[in-house]
Amino acid sequence: MKFENVCIESLAVALPDEVWTSAQIEEQLRPLYERLKLPFGRLELMSGIRGRRVWPEGTRASDASAAAGRAVLARSALRVEQVEVFIHAAVSRDMLEPATASFAHQKIGLPAHAQIFDVSNACLGFLNALTLVGSMIESGQVQCGLVVAGEHGRPLVEQTLRQLLASPLTRNEIKPFFANLTIGSGAVGAVLCHRSLVKGPAHRLLGGVARAATEHSKLCQGDTVSAGGLNMHTDSNSCSWPASIWRRKPGASSKKFRLGTKQT
Repeated sequence: MKFENVCIESLAVALPDEVWTSAQIEEQLRPLYERLKLPFGRLELMSGIRGRRVWPEGTRASDASAAAGRAVLARSALRVEQVEVFIHAAVSRDMLEPATASFAHQKIGLPAHAQIFDVSNACLGFLNALTLVGSMIESGQVQCGLVVAGEHGRPLVEQTLRQLLASPLTRNEIKPFFANLTIGSGAVGAVLCHRSLVKGPAHRLLGGVARAATEHSKLCQGDTVSAGGLNMHTDSNSCSWPASIWRRKPGASSKKFRLGTKQT
């Protein structure tokens, strides 16, 4: 799909203050590490993640999304009344129904005429939502939309820690849980609009390309568990990067790529 009239008018993030370092997580897992004779520092070495942010206990995904929504609207030159479609596009959600977008919509104070819904597609949800709103703008259905994604990783990390400490797992049996310990929290918001509404430089959304490789859908699967917790298993062996990636020196940066945006 290609767009001629769609712009990302504003972009903002909301981040929690609390940080859990990889070293702190490993310290909580000390009984497991000592029993399996695992080297401390392994989590940061293998993932490159020194720390991850977490929202306070009791935070909902809609709270995070609302924080990002308010932040991006504060940066926008458009009025809140101009928002015609609102999408919550995170993995995290408040509950199965109603849509988490309904809670975030009320917390942000968006107009009643804005249509709302959730888009859920794992880590791609936010990008999918951008192209959905872009298509609505390009086709003339709406002039302005707001997309947010508020992720709340604390319950998953806490549930994983409980599982790892409660079960007599072997080295091979802990592998599916490794990716869980890299998860953090945060939120992002984007205001998209028709280029005719932009005041100043126009940062165009050029479009998007999609491919589906659903034969890999079993590599990483997550679901809810009792008491509001989360559970996720990742086939780390099948997902592994080449050994040369893991031998990269600590602190070495990876290449960065620009996605399909253009300033005119």
